[in-house]
Parts: sequence; C-alpha cells; structure tokens
Amino acid sequence: MILNNKLETFIKVANEGSFNKASEELFLSPPAVIKQINSLESELGFQLFRRTKKGLTLTDAGKSFYEDTKYLLKYFMGSVERARMAETSERNFLRVGVSIMTPGQFVVDLWARIHTQLPQLKFQFIPFQNTPEIAREGERNFGRDIDLTVGVFDEDFLKERECAATWLSDEPLRIAVPFHHSLYSRDFLSIQDLYGQNLMLIHRHWNKHIDFLRDDLERNHPQVAIFTFDFYQVEIFNRCERENNLILTIDRWKDVHPLMKVLPVKWNHAIPFGILHSPKPSKLVGEFLVEVRRVTRKSL
Repeated sequence: MILNNKLETFIKVANEGSFNKASEELFLSPPAVIKQINSLESELGFQLFRRTKKGLTLTDAGKSFYEDTKYLLKYFMGSVERARMAETSERNFLRVGVSIMTPGQFVVDLWARIHTQLPQLKFQFIPFQNTPEIAREGERNFGRDIDLTVGVFDEDFLKERECAATWLSDEPLRIAVPFHHSLYSRDFLSIQDLYGQNLMLIHRHWNKHIDFLRDDLERNHPQVAIFTFDFYQVEIFNRCERENNLILTIDRWKDVHPLMKVLPVKWNHAIPFGILHSPKPSKLVGEFLVEVRRVTRKSL
C-alpha cells in the first residue's frame, strides 16, 4: 500500500475503541495491531491512546491526529481517483468543490440553461472540508484538485485568495434564527426587531459588503449587540443555535443548520455570490464560464 498502513490501523482502532475489534476488521492478529500502534506512537513521539481496563480512549493529541488523519486518508483516496481520471487524453468533466457552505446546487440551476451549448460536459463533485486553511489552499490551486466552486466574494477576497470570480447573483443578506428564539415564528424582520438581540457577524475585512452593514448597525442601531466570529462553518451555526443567537447569512446557506430559519430583513444590504475559479482557467472551464456569463449577463 502506498500510504502508511499504520494510519489506517490507527483510524480503525480509534473507531472501534478496541485492539481486538480492530484486528477482526483488519484481518490481522491483535498483537500485530498493537505492534503497529506502538510503532506509530514511537515515530510520532506522543501517545495516541489511553489504555484502560474498560478499553481505549484517544488522548487530546490522539483526537487532533485522528481528525487530520481522516482528512489525509480521504484526500489520498481522492487523489488516486483524480489521477485515474487524468489518464484520459481529453477530459470533458469539471471538478466542482462542494461543502455545506459551498453547495453544488448552482450547477443544477445553470445546467438547464446551458447544456444545449455544451452537451459533452460532465461534472464531478469533490467534497472538501470547510476550514480557513483548506479553503485558501483550494482556491489558490484551482485546476489541480478542483476546477471551481462557489461562494461570496469581493475584490479584496479575490486578491487574497489569488482567484477570480464569475458573478451569479447579488444575494440579500438575511438573518438565521434558532428554532427556540422568540423571532423564529416571524416571516420577515425589521432592524428594530434586532434591538436587544445578539447578532453574529464575521470579522471586519472579510467582505466589504458585510462591513457596510456592520458600519450601518454600529452607527445607526447601537441597540443591536454585535459579536464577531472568524470563519463561516457549521460549528458557528451550531454555536448560534446553542446560545440562541442570530447570525448573518444568505438564502444559499438555508440548509446549513436544520434548526435555524433564514428570514429576510427590511434593509438594502446584499453580497455578490458567484463561481470561484482560476484567473487563467483551462479551455473547458473557460467554455463553461462563457456560457454562464451569457445566461447571467454579468461577470466580474
């Protein structure tokens, strides 16, 4: 096996919480599994498991290594699949990066409008973990692992991520409300409805359109309590639901958390949403973007 077998053994032991159960899954003897884990811990220089009479539990270091190793193995298998596909002399599919914050529904929305112009085109959806580091790495390397994804953007965002965007829509900024919140039953909100509420906004300089909204609230509506977070991901929505806070969002993210409802607000704030891709896209990506621009009649 190209990839270190010890990593796969580690994941199996962590999932099963037992050397014996992991050995059955791996078709190895328990001593062989224990030997691999001991060797891995020796190479790493830290302990992965606490051994007790009740079984195995991950140490804090083990928990961290477990999450990264799961991603590593998943990425490795994806790289093998991508390498196989790269063997074809003429690739006629686009690799679309998807996560819960970067849904692939836009392809379905566009395909009905452009498929007659590109009948040979196919799509492969590539899942990726939505963290700041992985998001930046992916966007700076369009064309290597994925060809495009979607998201909100502004000029500074594109410059920092070293990518380009093709506009799809100006998405009105909305508020996501937890199920147990007093505003959940409403169909829409006014700014005054936010008075006395905790509103989660992403940090300044992430997007100028959100900064405009923050400036408006701080200047004209100080009754809204603003709390800042670092990055849009599922955990921040989980936090809002647990703490019964509100969070700024868009309709495209309405399915991020099933216990939060996205409500329109009576204000004139919106944010550009579009396809993110390389500034120098491949011929196939370029043909796709030409058709997208034709049907949307606007680009950036």
